[in-house]
Amino acid sequence: MGVKGKLIVSIEVKCGGHLIHDIFHTNTHHIPNICRGKINDFEIHEGGVVKIGSIVSWKYNDDGKDKIAKQVIEAVDPQKKSITWKVIGGDLLELYNSFTAITSCDHQWTTWTFVYEKKTEETPEPLVLLGFAVDLTKDIEGHLLKK
Repeated sequence: MGVKGKLIVSIEVKCGGHLIHDIFHTNTHHIPNICRGKINDFEIHEGGVVKIGSIVSWKYNDDGKDKIAKQVIEAVDPQKKSITWKVIGGDLLELYNSFTAITSCDHQWTTWTFVYEKKTEETPEPLVLLGFAVDLTKDIEGHLLKK
């Protein structure tokens, strides 16, 4: 069994957390255009819009390397404005036995929570990926503030 971990970061957003949630929940297909150079593609494989049971994939750029993450949507909570994305395929599973990302938003905050199990003790904590999530949120906020 690997080493389990949990990382949480909250980012204050001037546009309102509910608008960030709306992008992730109903306008996810716009994220590659909003976050050029970071997110190259978003595809829904099963389930239409982002809803429980949907299977989606992201093609993203991590430090100059193209990567992919295939996920199943485990939970969507409209009250808490949160989505739980469990990784079921792709590059992250080379380092982690399991990896789940939870996005949640309230008022002026967006929070990312990563729950993971590293394959070995030497596997690094996903701090670079957490920074990537912060940058992604800032790009989306910038896009929303331009409107």
